[in-house]
Amino acid sequence: MYVRTLYATGDPAQLGAAVDTTASEGRDLVSEQPGFRGMGLFVDRELGKFLAATWWEDERSRDASDEVLRETRARQLAPFARTAAVDNWEAAVARPPRSVGPGAWFRLVRLEFDPAGTDVLAGIFRDMALPRLEALPGFEGASLLVDRAKGRAMVGVVWSDHDALAASRAGVAAIRGEATAQARVITRSIEEFEVVYAGVSPPS
Repeated sequence: MYVRTLYATGDPAQLGAAVDTTASEGRDLVSEQPGFRGMGLFVDRELGKFLAATWWEDERSRDASDEVLRETRARQLAPFARTAAVDNWEAAVARPPRSVGPGAWFRLVRLEFDPAGTDVLAGIFRDMALPRLEALPGFEGASLLVDRAKGRAMVGVVWSDHDALAASRAGVAAIRGEATAQARVITRSIEEFEVVYAGVSPPS
């Protein structure tokens, strides 16, 4: 599958309206597009950060949907968004949750690596990191998204609640340290978000 992410920042006081519009009108619109498989919406209400991820059956569906949704996306984020970045990804390893909502939490790790090592990274995540993540209490789903051309990746893990997210930090740090050393990748950032909604259907 393929994924498009939208990462926006702005005034925390104006975040709620953008979230509400995206979770209702935006979610309805995107779900009508050919090839749509699911969506995740994550927020940091304290700092004013907004992350939306839409999942697509194939690369063509993802790219075609962007033409349809681009203007609507800008309107839904106004007046909240002061910065916005849209990125396209391949889901190299995908075990996203079927459906979780408020109360769940999400950790995002951004990585950089030699593009020639993309398949090595995917193999390490699939065969070593993911089984160990799945064994941790409160695990709901995880995915490795990659940009092969630019040597960038995002690892996203959904947890059942904030207590599970917090309790996982030490265990996940150990997994991350071992995986990044084996794959020779650099960790650029770690962020944690409240889940508004996250759900992805398996590819047909």
